[in-house]
Amino acid sequence: MTELLVIANETIGGRRLLETIRQRAKIHESVTVRLVVPQNRPRHGSVIYVEAARDAAQARLDLALAFLLAEGIEATGEVGDADPFSATIDAIDDHRPDEIIISTLPSTTSGWLRRDLVERVAEASGLPVQHVVTDIEVEDQPYDITLVLANQTADSETLIENLKTRAVSGGSHLFLIVVPQSSGEGNAASEARAALTASLASLHSADLLAAGMIGDPDPFTATMNALQFFRVDRVIISTLPETRSGWLRADLIERVSRYAVCPVEHVVSEPKSANAKPIGA
Repeated sequence: MTELLVIANETIGGRRLLETIRQRAKIHESVTVRLVVPQNRPRHGSVIYVEAARDAAQARLDLALAFLLAEGIEATGEVGDADPFSATIDAIDDHRPDEIIISTLPSTTSGWLRRDLVERVAEASGLPVQHVVTDIEVEDQPYDITLVLANQTADSETLIENLKTRAVSGGSHLFLIVVPQSSGEGNAASEARAALTASLASLHSADLLAAGMIGDPDPFTATMNALQFFRVDRVIISTLPETRSGWLRADLIERVSRYAVCPVEHVVSEPKSANAKPIGA
C-alpha cells in the first residue's frame, strides 16, 4: 500500500490537484491518500475568527474527502497546524508517507512559496515531493459548490428536496451548509451544531456530497465569512415564511445579494420538527 500525503488549503478543490491525485492513484496498484489542511492563520485575535478559520478548514477537508471517496479513491484527512511546514512534518512523523504532494497558489500570491515550503519539506523529509500550482481565480473547479445558509430550517424537507433536484441537474455538486448560531451565549453553539448534524444526516442519506460549519450569530456575517473562506457558485438562503422570519425582516437576502459575486436564491421552508423553537431564521 502506497501512502500519498497531500498538503493543501485554499487549493484543495483545484482541478489540477485532483487530476494529479487521480494520476498517482492510477500509477500505484494500491494507494491511500492522506489530506492535511493547515488552518488559516488568524487575521486578528478574535476567538470567534479563530474558531471560524478552523471550522472552514475542516469543512474544506470534508468536501474534498467526500469528492475523492465518491471517485473510489481511498482517502482520510485532518486539519493541521497553522504553520504549513509544521503541519507537514507532523503528518510525516505520524503517517510515514511514501510521497508528498504540496499544492499552492501561484508564486505571486502564495505565502507558502515565499517561505520556501516545498524545498524545506523536501530537505527535511528526504521524500519525493511534487509541487502542484493551482490558480483558483482562473481555473475551473471540477465540481459545483452551493453555499446553503439555514438555521431552524436546516433539515427541512423543502430545502433537502431543492438540493436533491440541483444535484441531479448535471455535473458534480458539493453542498456547504452554514448554520448561524442563535446568539453568542449559553448553548447556542451546541444547538447550531445539532442543527448542522441533522442537516448533514439528511443530505448524506439522500446521497448528496455535503459538509458544513456553524457560523456567527449574525447571519450576514456568517455568510460573508463563508464567502471569504470558500469559492462558491451560488448561495441558497433558507428561511421561515416572511411573517415569522427575523432574517427576512432584517433584509438578509438583499444584503447578501449586494455583496456576493454569485447568484443568491431564497427558499422558504418549514422546520422538520413541529416542536422546533424559532431562533431567528
